[in-house]
Amino acid sequence: MSDLWPVALVGFALSLGLTPLTRQLARRIGLLDQPGGRKIHGSPMPLMGGLAIYGAFVIALLLFPNWPQYIVELGSILAGATWLAIVGFIDDRNSLSPWIKFPAQFLAAGVVIASGIHTDIFHNLILDTILTTFWIVGIVNAINFLDNMDGLAAGISAIASATFFLLAASQGQELVGALSAALCGAAIGFLIYNFNPATTFMGDMGSLVLGYVLAVLAIKLHFFAQSPVVTWMIPVLVMGMPLFDTSLVMFTRLREGRSLVRGAKDHTSHRLAILGFSQRQAVLTHYGVCVMLGLSALLVSQISVETGELIGGAVAIIALGLFVFLQIVRIEDQKRQKQAKVAATSSTLLP
Repeated sequence: MSDLWPVALVGFALSLGLTPLTRQLARRIGLLDQPGGRKIHGSPMPLMGGLAIYGAFVIALLLFPNWPQYIVELGSILAGATWLAIVGFIDDRNSLSPWIKFPAQFLAAGVVIASGIHTDIFHNLILDTILTTFWIVGIVNAINFLDNMDGLAAGISAIASATFFLLAASQGQELVGALSAALCGAAIGFLIYNFNPATTFMGDMGSLVLGYVLAVLAIKLHFFAQSPVVTWMIPVLVMGMPLFDTSLVMFTRLREGRSLVRGAKDHTSHRLAILGFSQRQAVLTHYGVCVMLGLSALLVSQISVETGELIGGAVAIIALGLFVFLQIVRIEDQKRQKQAKVAATSSTLLP
């Protein structure tokens, strides 16, 4: 797998070189993310970094055509990524309805499933197809949700894909290694411009592609010496931060009776900000958690099934504790905001 390092380096170099070009193109065509509302940036930001990520990822793979035996699977993955890049670009420009974006994501999942890429947990094609579809759509939206602070989605994607690369190398899985190497390089190259203070955003064009490829990597990765439970525990650990954030947001919106698809400042990063974290500190905290989860996944892949299940159980308990704590953080913050509004209203009524 050492011959795959050039794939990562080319992906990095291309993304590093293409991002300034996409930034200029976004300004020229007026594709800017305007500040205001729930957004935390103070000035219009170019919104085509996703084109640099997508282009670097695809070109890095095509420049090293050393896997003809995977041509069908690779072709389907690139087709799905291309489709979502197009959908993401249209969404960035015209703000598509979720009821258009979701069918587009299901279609992208169907493309890779048709090529034979799917889970094999139930040993039943129908059930495994359903699980695969919802896993891909879920991860796509989890990364999209995570794109709410400078460098957050790109950094988490870089760490997750680097972890997938190491796991693939340990199992000798060349296609997974190539995909993860190209994606990691592309994400890091873009991150140079996207880390706080960012000069460009990836937009949905970037987050949809990142989520899609990460979801497929998780499905493609196999551990033949491990039980099915541990085999699926490993990618869940790798993707633990996006999954945790999405679960937290969905639960909060259901509890508060709000729309599941309307954005708000209710993510993990926003709750860290409530606790006094700066943008950089919140993002770096996410990175740290993602690295620890990645190391846990690497450890679980090398140890006995019983010990791996114990580690997975411990991580689940810690995650549950953090989940409850962050719910309390939001509830207390909402109480403070309500009290402040009442106090402000009362002061205006005084003679």
